[in-house]
Amino acid sequence: MTWLELNIEATPDAVDWVCTLLRANDEAEVQITALPLATELPSSSDWAYQMRLYLPYTHKRTEELRNLLSPLQRTGLISPPEIAFVDQKPAQTDSAIHRVGERFVVLNSDASYRQQADEIPLRLDNNLAFGSGFHPATFLSLQLLERYVEPQMQALDLGSGSGILSVAMAKLGADVLALDNDATAVKFTGETVRCNHVASQVTVMQGSLGQGSELGHWMGGESLTDVATIQPTAAFNLIVANILGRVHVALANDYQRALAPTSTAILITAGFTTDYESDVNSALSDAGFQPLDCRRWNEWVALAHRL
Repeated sequence: MTWLELNIEATPDAVDWVCTLLRANDEAEVQITALPLATELPSSSDWAYQMRLYLPYTHKRTEELRNLLSPLQRTGLISPPEIAFVDQKPAQTDSAIHRVGERFVVLNSDASYRQQADEIPLRLDNNLAFGSGFHPATFLSLQLLERYVEPQMQALDLGSGSGILSVAMAKLGADVLALDNDATAVKFTGETVRCNHVASQVTVMQGSLGQGSELGHWMGGESLTDVATIQPTAAFNLIVANILGRVHVALANDYQRALAPTSTAILITAGFTTDYESDVNSALSDAGFQPLDCRRWNEWVALAHRL
């Protein structure tokens, strides 16, 4: 079989955009390599990742792919695509392994890797439905989880997406409810949980917290029916929510009611930029939260609050 190989370089923000644009191509595969500038938090103007996309070749598909990625190229999020034709896809290499914080190692589900002492591997299937797991908001969330999750915590992952944050919390010793209002996200969260052998610690379900079920699909454009509502009943020691800024504002009081009323209860919010930071902080302050910690990557922000 002849494969279409498309090679691009991308900013941190662009990686998940590319993956999301390709989600309709069931046969598409992507290999993501961190460039040297991405070993630390890069500036938004630097190429942080090299992406190689592989699809069975047809002339029509080549043109469709160019058109699909053209807006990202025009806005400076990716480099001009380089196209080649290959008879065989190369195997994943160690360059597809990404370290986050002090202990987390993000890698493909079938990557060969010898775990070092104290490292926590987080394996993701090579699917495109909910991105790569390499978005700045995900990295920032992982950094805060590494600091604040403790064994035996009851944790909520709201907007679980690929499931990487649920797995991270489980491997740190928490029992997790992974919740998303998108059926595809629920499917891939379940696959990620099974791939990482933490199914005994993670419950995956489609639903939303409190009034979140009234907000429609958090990414817009879709109506939702029969989405379960999890009532906020002081059940959790930690909540992590990597979702849109406006949803954090709407759910501030539900977050407060869902957390156990102790000084050790933690809320981690991510998925928004500095444009929404003040609004999120104000809404959480009005709900009784106090700022605890913050992580930044260019314009992306992740916040930790406590009651």
